[in-house]
Amino acid sequence: MAIKERMSGNEAVAYAIRQINPDVMPAFPITPSTEIPQMVSTYIANGEIDTEFIPVESEHSAMSATIGAEAAGARSLTATSSAGLALMWEELLLAASNRLPLVLALVNRTLSGPININCDHSDSMGARDTGWIQIYAENNQEAYDNFIQAYPIAEDTRVHLPVMICQDGFITSHAVENIELLEDSQVKDFTGEYKPEEYLLNPGKPIAVGPYSVSNYAMEAKKNQALAMERSKEVILEVAEKFKALSGRGFGLFEEYRTEDADTIMLIMGSAAGTAKEAVDELRQEGKKVGVLKLRVFRPFPADEIAAALKNCRAVAIMDRCESYNGNYGPLGSEVSAALYKNKVMLETAYYTYGLAGRDFTIGDVKKVFAEIEDLAENGTQIRHNQYIRLRETGEC
Repeated sequence: MAIKERMSGNEAVAYAIRQINPDVMPAFPITPSTEIPQMVSTYIANGEIDTEFIPVESEHSAMSATIGAEAAGARSLTATSSAGLALMWEELLLAASNRLPLVLALVNRTLSGPININCDHSDSMGARDTGWIQIYAENNQEAYDNFIQAYPIAEDTRVHLPVMICQDGFITSHAVENIELLEDSQVKDFTGEYKPEEYLLNPGKPIAVGPYSVSNYAMEAKKNQALAMERSKEVILEVAEKFKALSGRGFGLFEEYRTEDADTIMLIMGSAAGTAKEAVDELRQEGKKVGVLKLRVFRPFPADEIAAALKNCRAVAIMDRCESYNGNYGPLGSEVSAALYKNKVMLETAYYTYGLAGRDFTIGDVKKVFAEIEDLAENGTQIRHNQYIRLRETGEC
């Protein structure tokens, strides 16, 4: 039976961790993810779980300890945000290349500078090519649901890669929403117990983790990582189907919202998808054929699936909450453009950057974007390249 509750996104993730009862959690505090290890340590102190909590001196140490614990055979995780993820950079690649199925709760926050503690996706997008699976949440419910699905995905023998469960800092992490929780027993049955085939503390079968790899072998290891990332797509969908049978809540690689007959579509990720959906509902009442494609899984990137989902529309607005500084457009814009080109899908595209460092993004903003891409589709009116939404036009600095 579903448990109806009111929780912030951080509370929801911490509650999921309590239900899973992992073996080890090293962590170092950083806003806005600090509440997650704080709440988990409280569960431990109260005797509600027997997770070993390890307070460390930095986020680099947090990921190092998580890697060590996972390599030793313990189901492990940590949590961080922003500069904390940046400090883990070296270790992120080691976790993936060592094929360790650990989990990271990432509460998205802009990377300095200038110093700012609000939400954008510059932290996770900076780590997009480290070999981690990345799954994003629109709201608190999805943050909870995604975290419960993380270990079955990561630990599947076809995958064995780390998973980053992302939610938007403050927007979901600290805002309280109604939420439906599963029973503890349901979560335990769904995630099961971690039974690694290879691990350091197996006296009958000693192994080395992270040894030096000469040129004759390193390239093959990287290819195997890439193959595992490709295979993870089908595993993500399989786990989502099992979770739907358990909870009634379905997930895919992305969500199509009112796109079946849409002439124009907004492709977006994270909490702002909720704003876009509200705008779409209002525009539909005005007779506008608009829709939203909300990307849930950024890695592995569902290129072919996105191209297929967009092929029948006339124009798409691609929304990035991160700047790539490549003189072109953001990470999502680059990935989607490549996907459309690869699949020979020809449609009008427009690229926007929004919400950097917590800048507001409203229903009115969404409507303006739809008006522009409708004009683009119908009249060929060109749109200014890579617009920053709500940017104060102060000239060059």
